[in-house]
Order: sequence, then C-alpha cells, then structure tokens
Amino acid sequence: MLDFLKTLIASFQDFLFLAGRSFLNIVRRPHYYDDVFLQMDIIGWGSLPIVILIGAFSGAIIALQMARALSTYGASSQVGTIVSLTLVRELGPVLTAVMVAGRNASGIASELGSMKVTEQIDAMRALGTDPVQKLVTPRLIATTLMLPCLTVIADAIGLIGAYLIAVPLLKLISGPEYWTSSWKALLLNDLGQGLLKPFIFGMIISLIGCFYGLRTTGGTQGVGRAVTEAVVAAMVWIFVVTLLIDKIFVGL
Repeated sequence: MLDFLKTLIASFQDFLFLAGRSFLNIVRRPHYYDDVFLQMDIIGWGSLPIVILIGAFSGAIIALQMARALSTYGASSQVGTIVSLTLVRELGPVLTAVMVAGRNASGIASELGSMKVTEQIDAMRALGTDPVQKLVTPRLIATTLMLPCLTVIADAIGLIGAYLIAVPLLKLISGPEYWTSSWKALLLNDLGQGLLKPFIFGMIISLIGCFYGLRTTGGTQGVGRAVTEAVVAAMVWIFVVTLLIDKIFVGL
C-alpha cells in the first residue's frame, strides 16, 4: 500500500512539473506558432463533426425527456429554459470535453508515445530542442483555445436540436417563445460556468495526453497502455473538476 501511494504521489508530482514547464514555455522563446496552428486545426476542425452530432442529439434528447414531465405539470413553455440551462451549464462543456478527450487525448498520447519508444524525443534533446517546448506547449495552447469554441458550437447546435423537437415535432411551444425563454434563462453565472469549464478541461486533456505519452515505455504495448491511461485519466478528471467548479459557482 505504501509503495502504491509513493508511486501515485511521484506521478502527480511529475505531472505538476510538466504542467509548470508547459505554462512557463508560453512566455519563453522560441514560440512554435506553426505547431500551434497545426494542432488547432487537428483538434478544432477535426473534432467539429462529432461535436455537432453530440450537441444536436443532446438537445433533442433533453427536449424529448422533458416534454412529458413538463406537460404533466402544465409547464411546457419552460422547455427552452431547461434545455438552455442544462446545455450551457453542464452537458455542453462536459460532453464536448469527453468527446475531445476520447479523440485527442488518445491521439496526443499515441503520437508522443510512439516518438518516445522510437527515441525521437531523445534525438530532439540531443539536437538542443526542448521536447516540452516543441511538443507539449503547442498542444496545450491549441486545446485550451479550441475547446471553448467547440463547446459554444455544441451549445448552439443543441438548442437547435431541442427546437426541432419542441416546436415543429411536439408543438410544445411557439418558436419565438422558445428562443426568448432560452436566452432570458441564461445569467452571467451560467455563461461563466459554460466558458470556464471547457477552458480548464482543455488544459487537463492536453496535459494528461502529453504526460502519459512522454512517460511511455515498453514498445507498442506501452503505447497502447499509455493511450488507455490517458483517456481514462482525462475523463475522470473532467468530472472531478466539474464537481469542484459547480461547488464554487453554486456558492456564488
């Protein structure tokens, strides 16, 4: 048990060191802008189709599930309010982060893990290039910038998906009333949660993917193990951080 705790604490310490170096490299030269833009394209544009699908079906499912309950209490007009609050506060940021974690944390871990086991990272050090500056920081910046954008898109598509269910299909509410109630339901607190969460999730996803990729050992089997650990750890921390942020905003 003691050895397990030592290993766990040592791993967390290594993660904090990696995170600290990555953030410090943001203000240090050289800046690999080409790598940042490349990763933004891979993470942002590459994740867009799945984010749109998840957003649309999430909104539609919420509207369907709420339709019967709201009709029972004669509160069908509140469907827009419930959908907007649920998507912007929780489901939009969390589901988008989970999708990006499954797609990009695994990709980052496998890419860096393959470079590690083939000694490409050692070659970079031999040539005088800092692997953290070259490989980790661009992915950190790109994921942190693109995840809030993807979340906003998912929220908007989710509201449209809920609209298609609530207005044309089930006729629970008129179109103008749906959009008015959806917009008026959102307060500054809700928007703050909806934008802060993906910003932090982006840091978590990129750093965890890079951390497990850089510590890969054992050849191709090690790469597969690193990918699995990165995805699981990223998803667990997404929900842990969600709880902590919710606790802070509920107190506010």
